[in-house]
Amino acid sequence: MQENNSLKILGFVVIGAVILTVAFFIFNKKNVVATVNLDEFAQCLADKNVTMYGTEWCVYCQKEKKNFGDSFRLVPHVDCGKEPNKCAENKIKATPTWIFSDGHRLVGLQGLEKLSQESSCPLPQ
Repeated sequence: MQENNSLKILGFVVIGAVILTVAFFIFNKKNVVATVNLDEFAQCLADKNVTMYGTEWCVYCQKEKKNFGDSFRLVPHVDCGKEPNKCAENKIKATPTWIFSDGHRLVGLQGLEKLSQESSCPLPQ
């Protein structure tokens, strides 16, 4: 009986180790993507007058910003918590909202690939 319990415990330890290892590699992969320099992509969005409207407390806005890493500093953006009049003028109902120079909008978390497709700004390879 003691041996059977020891085998169960060993099984749980092995399964736990496998899960932690997989989680580590997934987490590391996401960090590697975030370290790609996206300055040219962000500058292209700025040149095409693509603006993100968001708030500091919006989880999806935070994720969108994180996708850009340090390059987000180049992306035109309006914080609706600090500039509510600009957001009201642009009829922002949900954040994040991306507004393009032709007036079309994308509402919600988009990701870099979708923003690239919609703006024709290329992502780095």
